[in-house]
Amino acid sequence: MLRRRTACDAHLGAWRKLEPRSKTVPPDPTLPFEVLRPDLPRGGFRAVLFDFDGTLSLIRRNWQNVMIPMMVDALSATATRETREELFVKVEEFVMRLNGRQTIYQMMQLADEVHARGGSPLDPLDYKRRYHDLLWEQVGKRVADLKQGRAEPDDWTVPGTRALLTALCERGLSLFLASGTDLKYVRDEAQTLRLGHFFGPHIYGALDDYKSFSKALVIRKMIDEMGVRGEELLAFGDGFVEIEEVRRAGGVAVGVASEEERRAGINDWKRRRLIRAGADVIIGDYRRLDDLLELLGLAVNS
Repeated sequence: MLRRRTACDAHLGAWRKLEPRSKTVPPDPTLPFEVLRPDLPRGGFRAVLFDFDGTLSLIRRNWQNVMIPMMVDALSATATRETREELFVKVEEFVMRLNGRQTIYQMMQLADEVHARGGSPLDPLDYKRRYHDLLWEQVGKRVADLKQGRAEPDDWTVPGTRALLTALCERGLSLFLASGTDLKYVRDEAQTLRLGHFFGPHIYGALDDYKSFSKALVIRKMIDEMGVRGEELLAFGDGFVEIEEVRRAGGVAVGVASEEERRAGINDWKRRRLIRAGADVIIGDYRRLDDLLELLGLAVNS
Protein backbone atom coordinates (compact mmCIF):
# COMPACT_ATOMS: atom_id res chain seq x y z
CA MET A 1 0.00 0.00 0.00
CA LEU A 2 1.18 3.52 -0.77
CA ARG A 3 2.64 5.11 2.34
CA ARG A 4 1.72 8.77 2.57
CA ARG A 5 4.20 11.27 3.90
CA THR A 6 4.52 15.02 4.20
CA ALA A 7 8.26 15.40 4.63
CA CYS A 8 11.26 14.89 2.34
CA ASP A 9 12.43 11.31 2.12
CA ALA A 10 16.07 10.25 2.23
CA HIS A 11 15.68 8.49 -1.11
CA LEU A 12 15.06 11.86 -2.78
CA GLY A 13 18.54 13.14 -2.10
CA ALA A 14 19.09 14.01 -5.75
CA TRP A 15 16.18 16.44 -5.61
CA ARG A 16 17.55 18.10 -2.48
CA LYS A 17 20.40 19.48 -4.56
CA LEU A 18 18.04 21.71 -6.49
CA GLU A 19 18.16 25.23 -5.14
CA PRO A 20 15.41 27.84 -5.43
CA ARG A 21 15.86 29.88 -8.58
CA SER A 22 15.77 33.56 -9.32
CA LYS A 23 12.87 34.68 -11.47
CA THR A 24 15.37 35.95 -14.00
CA VAL A 25 17.61 32.87 -14.17
CA PRO A 26 16.72 30.40 -16.93
CA PRO A 27 16.16 26.78 -15.90
CA ASP A 28 18.87 24.17 -16.30
CA PRO A 29 17.85 22.23 -19.44
CA THR A 30 19.58 19.08 -18.14
CA LEU A 31 17.09 18.75 -15.26
CA PRO A 32 13.59 17.32 -15.79
CA PHE A 33 11.90 19.87 -13.53
CA GLU A 34 12.54 23.21 -11.92
CA VAL A 35 11.95 23.09 -8.17
CA LEU A 36 11.32 26.55 -6.79
CA ARG A 37 10.33 25.72 -3.22
CA PRO A 38 13.22 24.40 -1.15
CA ASP A 39 10.91 22.90 1.50
CA LEU A 40 8.58 21.30 -1.05
CA PRO A 41 6.16 18.94 0.76
CA ARG A 42 6.24 15.45 -0.72
CA GLY A 43 3.41 12.97 -0.35
CA GLY A 44 0.33 13.07 1.84
CA PHE A 45 -1.90 14.29 -1.01
CA ARG A 46 -5.55 13.25 -1.18
CA ALA A 47 -7.01 15.43 -3.93
CA VAL A 48 -5.71 16.98 -7.14
CA LEU A 49 -7.05 20.02 -8.99
CA PHE A 50 -6.37 20.34 -12.72
CA ASP A 51 -6.86 23.24 -15.04
CA PHE A 52 -7.97 22.08 -18.51
CA ASP A 53 -6.83 24.16 -21.49
CA GLY A 54 -3.04 24.19 -21.79
CA THR A 55 -2.69 21.88 -18.78
CA LEU A 56 -4.39 18.77 -20.16
CA SER A 57 -6.15 19.75 -23.39
CA LEU A 58 -4.70 21.41 -26.46
CA ILE A 59 -7.99 21.59 -28.37
CA ARG A 60 -8.21 25.34 -27.73
CA ARG A 61 -4.59 25.94 -28.59
CA ASN A 62 -3.95 29.49 -29.87
CA TRP A 63 -7.09 30.92 -28.27
CA GLN A 64 -5.06 34.06 -27.48
CA ASN A 65 -4.62 34.68 -31.21
CA VAL A 66 -8.40 34.88 -31.51
CA MET A 67 -9.30 36.83 -28.37
CA ILE A 68 -6.62 39.51 -28.49
CA PRO A 69 -7.18 40.64 -32.13
CA MET A 70 -10.96 40.68 -31.52
CA MET A 71 -10.44 43.01 -28.57
CA VAL A 72 -7.97 45.20 -30.43
CA ASP A 73 -10.58 45.60 -33.17
CA ALA A 74 -13.17 46.68 -30.59
CA LEU A 75 -10.84 49.24 -29.05
CA SER A 76 -9.66 50.54 -32.43
CA ALA A 77 -13.27 51.38 -33.25
CA THR A 78 -13.37 53.93 -30.40
CA ALA A 79 -11.99 57.47 -30.46
CA THR A 80 -8.62 56.33 -29.14
CA ARG A 81 -5.41 57.67 -30.67
CA GLU A 82 -3.49 54.56 -29.68
CA THR A 83 -1.98 52.51 -32.46
CA ARG A 84 -2.97 48.87 -32.95
CA GLU A 85 0.46 47.92 -31.67
CA GLU A 86 -0.08 49.90 -28.46
CA LEU A 87 -3.53 48.43 -28.03
CA PHE A 88 -2.17 44.94 -28.56
CA VAL A 89 0.29 45.36 -25.68
CA LYS A 90 -2.47 46.67 -23.40
CA VAL A 91 -4.91 43.91 -24.33
CA GLU A 92 -2.34 41.15 -24.05
CA GLU A 93 -1.50 42.27 -20.52
CA PHE A 94 -5.03 42.07 -19.13
CA VAL A 95 -6.04 39.00 -21.15
CA MET A 96 -3.15 36.96 -19.79
CA ARG A 97 -3.41 38.42 -16.30
CA LEU A 98 -6.99 37.17 -16.15
CA ASN A 99 -6.18 33.84 -17.77
CA GLY A 100 -7.52 30.97 -15.67
CA ARG A 101 -10.55 32.92 -14.51
CA GLN A 102 -13.81 32.66 -16.39
CA THR A 103 -13.76 34.16 -19.89
CA ILE A 104 -16.41 36.65 -18.85
CA TYR A 105 -13.87 38.52 -16.70
CA GLN A 106 -11.74 39.23 -19.75
CA MET A 107 -14.84 40.49 -21.54
CA MET A 108 -15.81 42.67 -18.59
CA GLN A 109 -12.37 44.22 -18.75
CA LEU A 110 -12.81 44.78 -22.50
CA ALA A 111 -16.10 46.59 -21.87
CA ASP A 112 -14.36 48.81 -19.30
CA GLU A 113 -11.55 49.59 -21.76
CA VAL A 114 -14.02 50.51 -24.51
CA HIS A 115 -15.93 52.77 -22.14
CA ALA A 116 -12.68 54.42 -20.95
CA ARG A 117 -11.94 55.37 -24.56
CA GLY A 118 -15.29 57.01 -25.13
CA GLY A 119 -16.94 54.05 -26.84
CA SER A 120 -20.26 52.35 -26.19
CA PRO A 121 -19.39 48.83 -25.08
CA LEU A 122 -21.49 45.77 -25.71
CA ASP A 123 -22.66 43.66 -22.81
CA PRO A 124 -19.74 41.43 -21.74
CA LEU A 125 -21.83 38.35 -22.54
CA ASP A 126 -22.19 39.60 -26.11
CA TYR A 127 -18.43 40.01 -26.39
CA LYS A 128 -18.05 36.50 -24.99
CA ARG A 129 -20.43 35.06 -27.58
CA ARG A 130 -18.58 36.85 -30.36
CA TYR A 131 -15.31 35.41 -29.14
CA HIS A 132 -16.73 31.88 -28.92
CA ASP A 133 -18.09 32.14 -32.47
CA LEU A 134 -14.67 33.19 -33.78
CA LEU A 135 -12.82 30.57 -31.74
CA TRP A 136 -15.19 27.82 -32.81
CA GLU A 137 -14.07 28.27 -36.40
CA GLN A 138 -10.83 26.59 -35.25
CA VAL A 139 -11.98 24.50 -32.32
CA GLY A 140 -15.07 23.11 -34.01
CA LYS A 141 -13.02 21.41 -36.73
CA ARG A 142 -10.67 19.89 -34.16
CA VAL A 143 -13.56 18.53 -32.11
CA ALA A 144 -15.24 17.12 -35.22
CA ASP A 145 -12.01 15.42 -36.33
CA LEU A 146 -11.66 13.83 -32.90
CA LYS A 147 -15.26 12.67 -32.70
CA GLN A 148 -15.17 11.22 -36.20
CA GLY A 149 -11.88 9.41 -35.71
CA ARG A 150 -9.79 11.57 -38.04
CA ALA A 151 -7.57 12.62 -35.12
CA GLU A 152 -6.24 10.78 -32.07
CA PRO A 153 -7.12 12.15 -28.61
CA ASP A 154 -3.54 11.91 -27.35
CA ASP A 155 -2.40 14.17 -30.20
CA TRP A 156 -4.50 16.94 -28.67
CA THR A 157 -3.35 16.61 -25.06
CA VAL A 158 -0.23 17.74 -23.23
CA PRO A 159 2.16 14.76 -23.63
CA GLY A 160 1.83 12.25 -20.81
CA THR A 161 -1.61 13.43 -19.70
CA ARG A 162 -3.34 10.05 -19.79
CA ALA A 163 -0.52 8.25 -17.97
CA LEU A 164 -0.46 10.91 -15.23
CA LEU A 165 -4.21 10.78 -14.62
CA THR A 166 -4.11 6.98 -14.58
CA ALA A 167 -1.25 6.95 -12.06
CA LEU A 168 -2.99 9.40 -9.74
CA CYS A 169 -6.24 7.41 -9.83
CA GLU A 170 -4.35 4.19 -9.12
CA ARG A 171 -2.93 5.84 -6.01
CA GLY A 172 -6.41 6.61 -4.73
CA LEU A 173 -6.36 10.39 -5.23
CA SER A 174 -9.58 12.21 -6.07
CA LEU A 175 -9.28 14.28 -9.26
CA PHE A 176 -11.07 17.57 -9.89
CA LEU A 177 -11.16 19.54 -13.15
CA ALA A 178 -11.87 23.28 -13.10
CA SER A 179 -11.70 25.55 -16.14
CA GLY A 180 -12.48 29.14 -17.03
CA THR A 181 -14.02 27.82 -20.27
CA ASP A 182 -17.81 27.33 -20.29
CA LEU A 183 -18.86 24.15 -18.50
CA LYS A 184 -20.70 22.66 -21.48
CA TYR A 185 -17.55 22.89 -23.61
CA VAL A 186 -15.28 21.54 -20.86
CA ARG A 187 -17.50 18.49 -20.35
CA ASP A 188 -17.81 17.81 -24.06
CA GLU A 189 -14.10 18.26 -24.80
CA ALA A 190 -13.04 16.17 -21.80
CA GLN A 191 -15.23 13.34 -23.08
CA THR A 192 -13.99 13.84 -26.64
CA LEU A 193 -10.40 13.44 -25.40
CA ARG A 194 -11.52 10.39 -23.37
CA LEU A 195 -10.52 12.03 -20.13
CA GLY A 196 -13.92 12.58 -18.53
CA HIS A 197 -14.01 9.28 -16.63
CA PHE A 198 -10.96 10.27 -14.60
CA PHE A 199 -12.95 13.09 -12.99
CA GLY A 200 -16.45 11.63 -12.78
CA PRO A 201 -18.82 14.30 -11.41
CA HIS A 202 -15.96 16.64 -10.50
CA ILE A 203 -15.83 18.66 -13.73
CA TYR A 204 -16.43 22.38 -13.28
CA GLY A 205 -16.49 25.31 -15.67
CA ALA A 206 -17.75 28.81 -16.31
CA LEU A 207 -21.46 29.62 -16.02
CA ASP A 208 -23.52 32.53 -17.34
CA ASP A 209 -24.11 33.35 -13.68
CA TYR A 210 -20.38 33.90 -13.28
CA LYS A 211 -20.59 34.46 -9.52
CA SER A 212 -21.68 30.83 -9.10
CA PHE A 213 -18.31 29.45 -10.17
CA SER A 214 -14.66 30.08 -9.41
CA LYS A 215 -11.63 27.90 -8.84
CA ALA A 216 -11.54 29.18 -5.27
CA LEU A 217 -15.09 27.83 -4.78
CA VAL A 218 -14.04 24.44 -6.19
CA ILE A 219 -11.12 24.30 -3.75
CA ARG A 220 -13.47 25.20 -0.90
CA LYS A 221 -15.77 22.38 -2.04
CA MET A 222 -12.84 19.95 -1.99
CA ILE A 223 -11.95 21.00 1.54
CA ASP A 224 -15.49 21.09 2.94
CA GLU A 225 -17.02 18.01 1.29
CA MET A 226 -14.01 15.71 1.39
CA GLY A 227 -12.52 16.90 4.64
CA VAL A 228 -9.26 17.57 2.84
CA ARG A 229 -6.74 19.80 4.58
CA GLY A 230 -4.95 22.48 2.58
CA GLU A 231 -1.63 20.64 2.69
CA GLU A 232 -3.32 17.57 1.17
CA LEU A 233 -4.12 19.48 -2.03
CA LEU A 234 -2.06 19.21 -5.21
CA ALA A 235 -2.69 21.29 -8.35
CA PHE A 236 -1.51 21.35 -11.95
CA GLY A 237 -2.11 24.43 -14.07
CA ASP A 238 -0.71 26.79 -16.68
CA GLY A 239 -2.49 29.91 -15.42
CA PHE A 240 -2.25 32.33 -12.52
CA VAL A 241 -5.50 31.48 -10.77
CA GLU A 242 -5.19 27.81 -9.88
CA ILE A 243 -1.58 28.31 -8.79
CA GLU A 244 -2.41 31.24 -6.51
CA GLU A 245 -5.53 29.66 -5.03
CA VAL A 246 -3.96 26.30 -4.17
CA ARG A 247 -0.92 27.95 -2.64
CA ARG A 248 -3.23 30.22 -0.66
CA ALA A 249 -5.02 27.12 0.64
CA GLY A 250 -1.71 25.61 1.73
CA GLY A 251 -1.29 23.06 -1.07
CA VAL A 252 1.40 22.31 -3.64
CA ALA A 253 1.13 23.91 -7.10
CA VAL A 254 2.84 22.47 -10.17
CA GLY A 255 3.10 25.06 -12.95
CA VAL A 256 2.71 23.54 -16.41
CA ALA A 257 4.64 25.81 -18.80
CA SER A 258 3.56 23.79 -21.81
CA GLU A 259 4.66 24.56 -25.36
CA GLU A 260 1.28 24.08 -26.99
CA GLU A 261 2.43 24.23 -30.61
CA ARG A 262 5.53 22.03 -30.42
CA ARG A 263 4.23 19.84 -27.58
CA ALA A 264 7.77 19.72 -26.18
CA GLY A 265 9.95 21.86 -23.95
CA ILE A 266 9.22 24.83 -21.71
CA ASN A 267 7.36 27.96 -22.74
CA ASP A 268 9.47 30.67 -21.12
CA TRP A 269 6.67 33.26 -21.13
CA LYS A 270 4.40 30.86 -19.21
CA ARG A 271 7.27 29.87 -16.94
CA ARG A 272 7.94 33.43 -15.83
CA ARG A 273 4.27 34.08 -15.13
CA LEU A 274 3.86 30.83 -13.22
CA ILE A 275 6.85 31.69 -11.05
CA ARG A 276 5.29 35.07 -10.25
CA ALA A 277 2.05 33.29 -9.36
CA GLY A 278 3.89 31.20 -6.78
CA ALA A 279 4.37 27.81 -8.47
CA ASP A 280 6.36 25.31 -6.43
CA VAL A 281 7.57 23.31 -9.44
CA ILE A 282 7.74 24.10 -13.16
CA ILE A 283 7.33 21.39 -15.79
CA GLY A 284 6.68 21.45 -19.54
CA ASP A 285 4.71 18.21 -19.84
CA TYR A 286 4.30 14.82 -18.15
CA ARG A 287 6.72 12.73 -20.18
CA ARG A 288 9.03 12.17 -17.19
CA LEU A 289 6.19 10.69 -15.18
CA ASP A 290 8.20 8.40 -12.91
CA ASP A 291 10.52 11.27 -11.97
CA LEU A 292 7.55 13.58 -11.37
CA LEU A 293 5.81 11.06 -9.10
CA GLU A 294 9.06 10.53 -7.21
CA LEU A 295 9.49 14.26 -6.75
CA LEU A 296 5.97 14.60 -5.35
CA GLY A 297 6.33 11.61 -3.02
CA LEU A 298 3.85 9.56 -5.06
CA ALA A 299 6.13 6.82 -6.35
CA VAL A 300 4.77 3.34 -5.64
CA ASN A 301 7.68 2.54 -3.33
CA SER A 302 7.54 5.92 -1.53
